[in-house]
Amino acid sequence: MRARSGTAARPTLFSLLTPLKPANDILAESGSPDHPGVAHPRPAWTGDGGGRPECSPFLVWQLADSSLPTGGFAHSAGLEAACQCGEIQNRRDLEDWLRAGVGQLTYSALPFVNATYSAPELLADTDRFCEAFTSNHVANRASRAQGKALLSIAERAFFCSTAPARPPTTTPFGHHAPVFGFVASRLGLDATTARRLFAFQHLRGSFAAAVRLNLVGPNEAQSMLFLLGAEAGKAADLAEGLGLGDVAQTAPILDLLQGCQDRLYSRLFQS
Repeated sequence: MRARSGTAARPTLFSLLTPLKPANDILAESGSPDHPGVAHPRPAWTGDGGGRPECSPFLVWQLADSSLPTGGFAHSAGLEAACQCGEIQNRRDLEDWLRAGVGQLTYSALPFVNATYSAPELLADTDRFCEAFTSNHVANRASRAQGKALLSIAERAFFCSTAPARPPTTTPFGHHAPVFGFVASRLGLDATTARRLFAFQHLRGSFAAAVRLNLVGPNEAQSMLFLLGAEAGKAADLAEGLGLGDVAQTAPILDLLQGCQDRLYSRLFQS
């Protein structure tokens, strides 16, 4: 609106605001990895097995957040196949299934987490070992999908470098457990937290699948997660000191049922 002649124009609300800086200037001041030569506060990507950076509690919470796009909620870890095969018909059956699944992590997955956590430079060799061990084609496919997704988001969000070209991580298959140990080591998580976080993510994903399969409601799932969380922590702590020589399949029935996923007439999950 034009001001009347002889009077000063009234300032509008938008004219009183401080002009925003261009986005490129804001990114440059914050040390974005897209602006080479600017110091960046996050852990630098080295790929040489160097010392671990200090890990913030906020990073642990970020990794535990369900919004981290690793694709874990597209899988039920065999729960859907077990339901359709009639093996899970009530809450007691579900609890037994989840306890067996958590216990299986101690020897089937956490040794791979330990191996790449202790020696991240051996990720490729450990990944090949995991490929040979995971003979179930459904579990193998799920492990590779989640591992590649985790590695992708880690390289984009966490493994930031000021170098113009970041050296890519070389891994032949990208299985979840070896990649998880590698990422945890690079980000500076302590070994105990890394194992417990891996177990928690497995249990959380299983309960999320149970809710979507209408086996339990959201409130009941949280109650069961609270009760079984302590068991998941014990299973993770039991894996301390286990290496590749200790890898074993302790719940073969779960593995067999998961292998039936592709034969289901209708399904919500990929595994």
